[in-house]
Amino acid sequence: MKILKASRMERCIGCHGCSLACARLVHKRLSWATAGIRITSAGGLSTGFEARLCLACNPAPCALACPTGAYAQRKGGGVKVNRDLCIRCGNCAAACPVDAIHLDGETGLPYVCIHCGRCVPFCPHACIELADLPDTPDTPDTPDTPEQANPDKTPDAPAPGADADAAREAPHAR
Repeated sequence: MKILKASRMERCIGCHGCSLACARLVHKRLSWATAGIRITSAGGLSTGFEARLCLACNPAPCALACPTGAYAQRKGGGVKVNRDLCIRCGNCAAACPVDAIHLDGETGLPYVCIHCGRCVPFCPHACIELADLPDTPDTPDTPDTPEQANPDKTPDAPAPGADADAAREAPHAR
């Protein structure tokens, strides 16, 4: 199983390429409100940037707080999301210890990183990576909802688990 990590944020220039890629490719809306990863200033341009993303808690407090099962524990950590079950109560966002669940102001729907890795090739400075989760050798490496991360096989991003280094060599990442 893999999880998204922001392991080299000292390189981040705050371009928000990862956020916009997530919103467009995973959630099918080009909106800041629908990104599962958020980039914020750590106190000004001179102090750098922080990535707000799911830390793949196990057990996940957001899943425990969800009264309908819309957020369900993912094997190895993190959550699977079933938007059809969501009643927009916001309990998941309130329960997240790292403020990684974002509520869309228009629809009230929650958005969280599902660790699909589709944002990774859109980071021009390799600040984020899809890394193996330690101590889970028997866990399948498959993306979770929405729509299994790539329902329409969008050609402008590699499939989940694709070699991120090769993707960074693509012309759009230079």
